[in-house]
Amino acid sequence: MGSIVLVARLVLADLRRHKIQAVMLLLAVTVATATMALGLSLRSVSDSLYEQTRAATAGPDVVALSGGTDPAVTSALASLADDPEVVAHHGPYRIVYADLTARGRTSNVVVHGFAETPGAVNRPLLTSGHWVRSGGTVLERGFATALGVGVGDRVTIAGRSYPVAGIAVTAATSVYPGAQQIGPYGGGSDYSGLAWMTRSDARTLASSQDLPVTMALDLKLRDPATTEAFREAHRDFPVRLNFRSWQFTAGQDMVILENSRPILVVGSWLLSFLAITGVAALAAGRAVEQTRRAGLLKAVGATPGLIATVLLTEYLALALAGDALGLVIARLAAPAIASPTASRIGDAAGPAAATVAAVTVLAVVVAVLSTLRPTLRALRTATVTALTATAHQPRHRPWLTALSALLPTPLLLGLRLTARRPGRALLQACSTATTMIAIVALLTLYAHPERGYGLDGSSVLPNLRGEHDRRLMLAVAILLITLAVVNTITFTWTTAMEARANMAIARTLGATPGQVSAGLSIAQLLPSLPGVVIGIPLGGGLLSLFAAGNAVDAPSSWLLGAALATLLATAALTALPARLAARQPVAQVLSAETA
Repeated sequence: MGSIVLVARLVLADLRRHKIQAVMLLLAVTVATATMALGLSLRSVSDSLYEQTRAATAGPDVVALSGGTDPAVTSALASLADDPEVVAHHGPYRIVYADLTARGRTSNVVVHGFAETPGAVNRPLLTSGHWVRSGGTVLERGFATALGVGVGDRVTIAGRSYPVAGIAVTAATSVYPGAQQIGPYGGGSDYSGLAWMTRSDARTLASSQDLPVTMALDLKLRDPATTEAFREAHRDFPVRLNFRSWQFTAGQDMVILENSRPILVVGSWLLSFLAITGVAALAAGRAVEQTRRAGLLKAVGATPGLIATVLLTEYLALALAGDALGLVIARLAAPAIASPTASRIGDAAGPAAATVAAVTVLAVVVAVLSTLRPTLRALRTATVTALTATAHQPRHRPWLTALSALLPTPLLLGLRLTARRPGRALLQACSTATTMIAIVALLTLYAHPERGYGLDGSSVLPNLRGEHDRRLMLAVAILLITLAVVNTITFTWTTAMEARANMAIARTLGATPGQVSAGLSIAQLLPSLPGVVIGIPLGGGLLSLFAAGNAVDAPSSWLLGAALATLLATAALTALPARLAARQPVAQVLSAETA
């Protein structure tokens, strides 16, 4: 117990002394774990929302659809209800293919002809208004949300005006815009919304406008898990049928989220990498302090195990706190991310145990990789050496001195700072490359043309999948850019603090504060340049692993502009900390170094 109290007190004391580093690690781990948890949870959340909608609407286990409407088809469909495995059914009923116009927006729509009293299977749940009555229509909620209409508004279906009597949800079809299931006459399906009318109104609509009609039958099986066996048993049915199982419909709900999972999961990897680079830079800047701290602990009898525990516990505690906070954020954000069309109802369950374990491992990896090297260095340093530890002295390289002597003063200072800290330069290059990967992916998504959900692919109704992907990618890119900004400022300030004696000597030899400031900025720009150059093809290559076959690359002018903007932003971000460091009095800096 004494050791635990000692470790806790030492960790809390160190956290109070280094609040900025603690906050940075906490926020970085939080956004990384929240992003990964969302990506890993999408499938389970989508399935959960479908299951809740299916339970609330008595969703069918199988929907049998036929492109024909003649009596033979109707009779054959009806005969399915007599199968021993079927315990309840609804239909056969008409599906009419038409167009719907509301608020100046026109879309494909399928109209289901239903009874005014819902049956035992496929009972759409009203979220507002009332069920179908003669002369009115009920709209599926995802479709109504996209149109921007509600109860009491009027819509035009195949040239006829109808009042919207209600808004409802169903599990018999996929989320908007996947209501068609099959196209007219059994052909391919297209983006479409869903509406319900009375049977007589649907019949009148189809006959008066000579619209395409298909037939459907909803079935409830004795064992919902035997849908595949049921379909195989009716493979040689007298008429051609298409079977849509509840498992297939649940899987189709994930189509709109096909790109969301890789965006979030890969984004969490990139966020974690930026977190590691940023915290590692701060930990490296504290290497001398940590080594001296380890020496003091050794001097009073602490074992290497206790010292390692003290040094690592601070980062592990922050990482686990960020992990818990990230899981809470993912739990709250999951319903909106996993159900962008408003076609499903229910509450999303929390992240699964496997997801919690995965993001916790990620948080621990970030903490350990960020601090492992300084911790091992502190443990391996002898006690006397640790107590007298000073900053690492760079090796003298005559060729570098001769080369840099020919350069302008700011470039000379920047090149020497970069060459003396190759590890820091590598971290800066990796940070910039990671940021460029996100920017390239974002620009490519915005460059890709999307087919709208309006009639004939019109953009009057936007492509919700494309919009959802772009919003997620924008959010991930903003988080990555924010971390990169913090990293750049951290790198500049840490470099300035480590090199303050060298910079002070340079000023005594004639360098101006402006030249010193420019040198510190150049020290960040030099590694940023290869980072930008490498990041552009890496971003394109990474995106190609997940992009569709018809994806287009972002215009070269966009990529060039992004590269230049990144370098200019790096210069601007380093200007302030570099300027503040360069304004320190020379005498004060040199006195502190010799004290």
